[in-house]
Amino acid sequence: MLDKSLIVIVGPTAVGKTTVSIELAQRLSCSIISADSRQLFKEMRIGTAKPSIDEMQGVKHYFVDDRSIEKDFSAGKFEREALEVLNKEFIDKNVSLLVGGSGLYIDALCLGLNDFPEIKPNVRNELNSELLEGGVEKLYQRLKIVDPQYAEEIEANNSQRIIRALEIFESSGKTYSSLRLGLDAKRNFNIYYIGLEMDRALLYERINTRMDQMIAEGLFEEAIDLINFRDKNALQTVGYNEVFMYQDGLIDKKEAIRLLKRNSRRYAKRQLTWFKRNDEIKWFHPDNVDKIYNYLEEKLHT
Repeated sequence: MLDKSLIVIVGPTAVGKTTVSIELAQRLSCSIISADSRQLFKEMRIGTAKPSIDEMQGVKHYFVDDRSIEKDFSAGKFEREALEVLNKEFIDKNVSLLVGGSGLYIDALCLGLNDFPEIKPNVRNELNSELLEGGVEKLYQRLKIVDPQYAEEIEANNSQRIIRALEIFESSGKTYSSLRLGLDAKRNFNIYYIGLEMDRALLYERINTRMDQMIAEGLFEEAIDLINFRDKNALQTVGYNEVFMYQDGLIDKKEAIRLLKRNSRRYAKRQLTWFKRNDEIKWFHPDNVDKIYNYLEEKLHT
């Protein structure tokens, strides 16, 4: 039996993952690996709901404020670097937490990623030309036809991810969805999944409230400061795209705020769609930390 364990805490945005994970980490005397594809960038603070130093309460966090937005990062890099972190943590500890809402990052560490096919030289150039000529919506509609599962999981205006999925399909005939998970990666530690969920109406109310707080803290100003990096994958996401549209004069501020809230709710729905496919996840309300802890204690000591 394996004597090291990774506890994975997942759930939609604003459900309360930070609070629950920090309390569990304190009880279990372990560190937290953040599986959030945006919180690792130093420049993205407000729009990512990044935990503050005070909120971390002395718990060691990996992949938070980890690097600059100028440096590209991917699920593959996360898999490699997070495994290195676990190897170090497991030298003198038996447990670590993986926490976040980025399903691809979580799957990368827990299940492994397949090697992706070589892209034919002309394919990417042709797709980029189509993007310039016809816009991202046309490419997204094509992705919905060839790989509807992945299209459902990403934002319709994330041109980098759309082009990546299409170039893989057009180069190999295989979908991004079918290739992204190795599903046979052998990990030398146990994996236990905890999911956090609550009534959908309450979750949406929390999302709206959080967005109001972000705006009050300076979300618009933060996004505008980062506008020169808007082509980066991390910024083609909810919380930044809408402000860029406002800055470009395409919408007014009232409409930007409406879209920020609507798109955040839609993002939460996509996150739940992703996580609900995993039958190994045991779901709890975020207020039930004692129940979660007791469940984990039983798992860790049987």
